[in-house]
Amino acid sequence: MVDELAEYDYTLPEDLIARQPTTRRDDARLMVVDRQSRSIRHHHIRELPELLAPGDRLVFNNSRVLPARLFGQRTATGGRWEGLYLETDSRGAWRMLASTRGRVRPGETISVYSAQQPDSPERLELKLIDRDSEGTWIVEAPPGSDPIVALQAFGTLPLPPYIERPLATPDDQERYQTVYARHFGSVAAPTAGLHFTPELLHRCRERGIEHSFVTLHVGVGTFRPISVTRLSEHRMHSEWCEVSAETAQECRQTRAVGGRVVSVGTTSTRTLESAARHGDQLVFRGPTNLFISPPWTFQAIDVQLTNFHLPRSSLLVMISALAGRDLILHAYAEAIREHYRFYSYGDAMLIL
Repeated sequence: MVDELAEYDYTLPEDLIARQPTTRRDDARLMVVDRQSRSIRHHHIRELPELLAPGDRLVFNNSRVLPARLFGQRTATGGRWEGLYLETDSRGAWRMLASTRGRVRPGETISVYSAQQPDSPERLELKLIDRDSEGTWIVEAPPGSDPIVALQAFGTLPLPPYIERPLATPDDQERYQTVYARHFGSVAAPTAGLHFTPELLHRCRERGIEHSFVTLHVGVGTFRPISVTRLSEHRMHSEWCEVSAETAQECRQTRAVGGRVVSVGTTSTRTLESAARHGDQLVFRGPTNLFISPPWTFQAIDVQLTNFHLPRSSLLVMISALAGRDLILHAYAEAIREHYRFYSYGDAMLIL
C-alpha cells in the first residue's frame, strides 16, 4: 500500500485542461487501460459499444446539477457577495459557502439578484445566521420558499474553477448536465456521463448492453483537496446516494449470467460500493463517507469509465485502487504525451 499522498501526483501542462466541451459529446477520446495485459489503447467514446461486450451493464449517476451559484449584495454595505448553495438541513435552513470583501457577521442580510438577469427588480432576501467550524454558513431563506425553485430563478451552474469562466454560458447550461440527469441535488456534474448521447445509448442497447441508474448528489467535497499527507488520515466528505431495488436486482442479474457492471464515473462507483458494504442485496439509501483507496476489494463493479482527475485528488486515488497506482500514473503520462484533454470537459479512460 502506498499511503503517501505525494505518490499520487503528476504535473499537467495548462494547455491540456479542457475549458470548453467537444463539438459533440461523443467526440471525446477514450483511453482503454487493460489491467490484465497492462496495455493501453487509444479510441473515442463513440466506439464504446464495440469495446464492451453484450451482456455488460452501464450504471449511470442520474443526479442533476443545481444552479447553485448565487450573486447578491450585502444590505448593510452594498458590497458584492457570492454564494454556493450546498443543501437544506432538517430545519429548512440552507447550508452555503460564501465569499465577499470584508468580514461578514451573523445576522446580516443579502439581497440576491438573478445571475442571468441582474437588472431585474426581483430579489431573493437571505439572512446569514451562523457559520460552522468548516466555514459553511447556515442561511435563513424566505418562509415557505422551495430551494430548487429559488435557485432556478436566481442561480447559475457552478462551473469548476479551472474552467476559468466568470459565468456559465448557454452552452454550459446544456453541456454541463448529462442527457439523462433527473434528480436535482449536485453542485458539480458527474462528468464521465457527459460524453453520452441518446444515440450512443441506443447503439449500446442494440449491442446488448443495457443500463441502470443510481443517484449520488455531488457535494462540496469535490472542490476540496485532500489536506493530509497520508491517505490513512483522510476523512472523506459525506454525500447522499441511492441504489434502488430495481437497479440492485439488474446489477445482480448481470453478474449472475457472466456480464460486467460498468460503472460510469467515480460517483457511480462510490454509490455501488457503499451499497455493497451494507449487504449483498446492493439496495441502499442514505449518506456515504466512503473513501476508496488502496488496498481495496471492489465488490460491486467490474469495469470503470472515468475522466482524467486532478493530481492528489480522492478520485485519482480511487481509480488507483482499481487499476494500481503504477499503471494509472503510467496511463496519465501517456495521456499527457498524446495530448488528451483533462478534467470535467475532457477525455475519458475505460479501465477493463
